[in-house]
Amino acid sequence: MSQSEQVRLFERSLAKNMKAYCVALSKENQKSLATYYELLLRWNERLHLVAPCSSEEFATKHVLESLILSDHVTENAKVVDVGSGAGLPIIPCLITRTDITATLIESSQKKSVFLREALKTIGALKRTTIVSKPFEECPAPAADFVTCRALDDFGSKLSSLIHWAPQGSTLLLFGGDSLRQRLTALNHVFTESLLTGSERRFLFEVKKAVSTATR
Repeated sequence: MSQSEQVRLFERSLAKNMKAYCVALSKENQKSLATYYELLLRWNERLHLVAPCSSEEFATKHVLESLILSDHVTENAKVVDVGSGAGLPIIPCLITRTDITATLIESSQKKSVFLREALKTIGALKRTTIVSKPFEECPAPAADFVTCRALDDFGSKLSSLIHWAPQGSTLLLFGGDSLRQRLTALNHVFTESLLTGSERRFLFEVKKAVSTATR
């Protein structure tokens, strides 16, 4: 199947399924998301940004699922996306939410080059900063929200990620039973929302308290 055919299928799937995900996409949003997907298809052969999947699956399980964040992110928020990789969940959110600004943290230099090109292509580069280091090697930028969808060794790094997150921020983490068990074992208070179209994947919301020493 040609890339142009894949993009058309992607667009159809967005239009068909967005109501099920409680997402409202303008024609302009849909066009920008299709442009992002087309760029990702071209780069994916070299960088393996995402695992092989159909255009329909990418539209639903990746893009529309990412956009569920919009209901959790406040107006004019500063967001940090850790382990950005292919730009999920942050790039779809930047397309539909022009009020937010973001820092994308991605340890792979090659993937960071893709992220810069993608952000430039969708017109969001001026609202973003790309940090090409593991999150553990850089200070946490000021942020209202920290998102993470595909961090390597998520389970083992979870405690470090929460400790690293800015005080007073909210972490929005995608995962399943193992992530819930890890959060519980670490004695963190959290809420969870079942992701559309899934029985085992959730969006976990963890609020990081402000230290009494800094109040």
